[in-house]
Order: sequence, then structure tokens, then C-alpha cells
Amino acid sequence: MANAAVIRPAEPGLYDQDFYDWTQEQARALRERRFADLDIENIAEELETLGRSERSEIRSRLQVLLTHLLKWRYQSERRSSSWRGTLDEQRYRLSENLRENPSLRAYPAQVLGNEYKFARYHAADETGLPLARFPEVCPFTLDQILSDSLPD
Repeated sequence: MANAAVIRPAEPGLYDQDFYDWTQEQARALRERRFADLDIENIAEELETLGRSERSEIRSRLQVLLTHLLKWRYQSERRSSSWRGTLDEQRYRLSENLRENPSLRAYPAQVLGNEYKFARYHAADETGLPLARFPEVCPFTLDQILSDSLPD
């Protein structure tokens, strides 16, 4: 271990005082291989946060998709190109997120039940229809949710 670099935090407080400046300094230190100047704890925390944000984006897009699919199916007389546009955009963004993060491909199936519960409440609230009008269990398969087609 004679060649191991001593790791010490970057300038004290920069992370809390100016996050953007901290990110730029950390990137420079990495590129210049100044490993002793790296703020390891905060870098690790930020990397974990990035991973959590990818999962959060998937949940959010899935919930919006489910809400609009429910509205499309159960309030058909109000269908609009705006709803269709929202469905198309959310499907595209979700598929891109999954394409860029293949390790998260199984994640939508893992959170579908929970996100559907919230989507059901949102759909009832947005449409003014009674909650009971929407099935308690998601009526769509994951393939249907992610496909380009629309429910009846």
C-alpha cells in the first residue's frame, strides 16, 4: 500500500456553500487525477442521489401515464389531442430513461401497483368521477402501458 493516495476532503464547506462550484472543482480534480483533493463522502452521496433520482423519474412518469390512461378509458367523451400528447411524451421519456439505464428495466413492474394506487386517486380527482369508477387493481399490463396503442 505504499502507493496509495491519502484521501482528504476538498475545501471545507465548499459543498455546502456553493454546490455548483464544488461540482466543478471535483470534476477538475478527477480529470487531473488529484485524488487527494476529492471529497469522497459527498461524491458518494451525490452518486447515490443520482441513482435515486432515476428511479423517482420512472415512478413519476409511470404515475402520469397511468392517470392519463385511466382518464382516456373512463372519460372517453373528454379525450383530446392534449391527453394523447401527454401519453406519447411520457411513454417516450420513460422508454428513453429505461434505455439509458438498463439495470432499471424491471423497476416499473416493481412499483406498478403502488403507482397505480396514486394514479387512481389523481384520475378521480382530475375527472370528478367517483373513485369507485376506477378499478382497484391496475387494468393495464405493463406492455399496454408502455406501448404506443391506446386502451379502448
